[in-house]
Amino acid sequence: MLEAPDPGPPQRQGGQEFALTGADFAAIARLAYQHFGLHLTESKRSLVYSRLARRLRKKGLPDFAAYVVLLNGPEWEAEKLDFLTALTTNTTHFYREAHHFTRLEKEVLPPLIEAARKKRGRVRLWSAASSSGQEPYSMAMSVLRVCPEAASLDIKILATDIDPVIVNKAREAVYLPEEYQSMPADMRAECTQPVPGNYKLSPKVTGLVTFGILNLMDELPFRGPFDAIFCRNVAIYFDKPTQVKVFTKLTHVLRPGGELFIGHSERLSGEVSNYYENSGITSYKRRADAARPKPRSLNV
Repeated sequence: MLEAPDPGPPQRQGGQEFALTGADFAAIARLAYQHFGLHLTESKRSLVYSRLARRLRKKGLPDFAAYVVLLNGPEWEAEKLDFLTALTTNTTHFYREAHHFTRLEKEVLPPLIEAARKKRGRVRLWSAASSSGQEPYSMAMSVLRVCPEAASLDIKILATDIDPVIVNKAREAVYLPEEYQSMPADMRAECTQPVPGNYKLSPKVTGLVTFGILNLMDELPFRGPFDAIFCRNVAIYFDKPTQVKVFTKLTHVLRPGGELFIGHSERLSGEVSNYYENSGITSYKRRADAARPKPRSLNV
């Protein structure tokens, strides 16, 4: 658990609008860690100030002390997702870190698709932090590149995120024209259709993806097994112990030989790394000869 720094004087230097004491910052950091696993060090104090000052303005609060009172009171349930959204970033785009999708198409999917075609096998993929949907829909388009008849086979993609607002946006599958610029031209032509002022993904893409709401700090409501899991640019918000706990949970639902894709600035570390071998740039294959990891509590 995070230790509270010395409260110190209110931060109003440089014309800052709201007072933020050390005690206020420590209380905010504790809540972020307890509920979402976010690791807010003292070096992020300025970021926390700038991100949450907008919430204080919206709520008409005089200082961070008043906001801490709100967070610890009955308004927490209504505020917690705005609190989380303010502290994190939902930056994403289609085919982000394109090498992952190349590996998915060239190495991971072909044997799975062959088994699905010949032996009626199942294929299960999971986007564990799906944000506004570009990642799981990119996964779906990669599936369609390898297997145009995917809808007729037992192939499904689960997409989860903690924020119900962003999940609903993802379900709509409607994006601005500029948001499609990162999509390969062939997919843009085959998988989108114009709607007034925007573009919408075609049913052959959206039909492969099922969305749900999930906090990775909670126990997983499913057992898998998944053939591939994308959990990218999430662990950067966690401290090392929480990273190990989350990756251990993912390992429990990833089949031996399955693939784990993580963010470009993330690495597997600690005991969980024993269950994987590196298979590419920030991609890891679960070792078939490694025993199932012991469950780890996520009560951070």
